[in-house]
Amino acid sequence: MTSHAPPRIFSRKRRIAGLRRARVRQAHRDAARYLLDDMVEDVLDRLEFIRLTPGRVLVIGDWTGTLALSLRGAGAEVDEHDAASLDEERPLDGGPYDLIVSLGSLDRVNDLPGALLHLRNALAEDGLMIASFPGAGSLPHLRRAMLAAEPDRPAARMHPLIDNQAAAGLLQRALFKRQVVDSHTLTVSFGGLHRLVSDLRDQGLGSVLASAAPPLGKAALERAEHAFMKQANNKGRVLESFEILTLTGWKD
Repeated sequence: MTSHAPPRIFSRKRRIAGLRRARVRQAHRDAARYLLDDMVEDVLDRLEFIRLTPGRVLVIGDWTGTLALSLRGAGAEVDEHDAASLDEERPLDGGPYDLIVSLGSLDRVNDLPGALLHLRNALAEDGLMIASFPGAGSLPHLRRAMLAAEPDRPAARMHPLIDNQAAAGLLQRALFKRQVVDSHTLTVSFGGLHRLVSDLRDQGLGSVLASAAPPLGKAALERAEHAFMKQANNKGRVLESFEILTLTGWKD
């Protein structure tokens, strides 16, 4: 039986570099962190709803430390990792865990089915995995602006994203039981394209494609800014959407 390696869409090296730059940017008082804050709050709400009090927890991707702090306050033993210290495309050490939470991370791995299987294997029996990341409905205005910037031959600049149906199939493929996929939309107001790009960099959400596109020239940037602001409301603000996709699965 022949085994084929998954296509290399993302660069792990670029991903780690972007995360490190984001941590430096977070030192500024006005640095954006709303996506991760939203994911953390959502996870805590879910755990409270199902009344889960895990003993051992693995948290991936929460560079704020907020989720781990809350879980430790409830008596859990928590291991924390990010893309620099843990490769989700490899078997995970330290288990078994009663709960694994991955935030803003799984959408940037080349072998997502394999990563989900590694997470499942690191769970204890009846363990729970919760993974949240930007889904296919995210950043529609930015996508239109990027297409307008290079109308003749647009370079690949934005990540392929996963929708609900594909996510459900991936959970089944990774042998999770009682799996649930749901999403909600976070809407953020921007006064210009430059602010959106800055917010993405603050949160380590810049492009980490393996084939990096060349920088946009001045004319292309002007076309992108114009196309972005054409979508503004009567107050001169563009309401951009982030679809937060959440995958939940149990190991029975």
